[in-house]
Amino acid sequence: MKKFFGAAMIAGAAVSAAGAAHAQVSANVTLTSDYVFRGLSLSGEDAAIQGSFDYAADLFYAGIWGSSLGSGGTSMELNLYGGFTPSFGDLSLDFGVVGYFYPGADDDAAEFDFFELGAGASYALTEQLSLGGGVYYTPENYGETGEATYLELNGAYAITDAFALSAAYGSYRVSDLDGPLPGSPSDTYNSWNLGASYAYHGFTLDLRYHDTDVKSSDAIVTSGFVNTAMTDGRVVFSISRAL
Repeated sequence: MKKFFGAAMIAGAAVSAAGAAHAQVSANVTLTSDYVFRGLSLSGEDAAIQGSFDYAADLFYAGIWGSSLGSGGTSMELNLYGGFTPSFGDLSLDFGVVGYFYPGADDDAAEFDFFELGAGASYALTEQLSLGGGVYYTPENYGETGEATYLELNGAYAITDAFALSAAYGSYRVSDLDGPLPGSPSDTYNSWNLGASYAYHGFTLDLRYHDTDVKSSDAIVTSGFVNTAMTDGRVVFSISRAL
């Protein structure tokens, strides 16, 4: 599960600021030491290969993204997404929808595929510093675990054209951790990350620390929705290349 609206917002704002009248197509491939989403390792703490293909025309965008999942579960995750990115001066907005698909993973007990609605905003305080946030909602989360809402605050500081620091803090609530099983416990956990990225000859290198406040006694663990190994603090290195 990948958060798209941050990256899509940046791409949309760049197209809008340039006054582009023509469609743009882009692609990206990433190798990462661990696929971490909202503080959780979804690749079983294994390395993952990821890629995306995106289309942007004026304020609108659409795309597809995929990741291997290692020993984290099914063989892969696919996301389809689209939205629009209006901007007002230094304020950039992003409204969209993303579908999460896990080919071959569904069974008789639960439906793993789901969709999520999102709204995000980013404000450029200076040429170097931007602050943003987002809210993401699904009426039926992964594995039929009911409503889920994710709130995030984030920021980025560009030290040079190539080198930038960024951080995010999020809160994720799932309403029915037992899914199709009897009982409906809910829980909320917080996650955060802090890291730096460096662009070099068409490649982007990213080194980032991820962590959560999940404890072994929390309902999100005792229900089996996650295990403690998924929630441990970890340093992740990624290298990306635009194609």
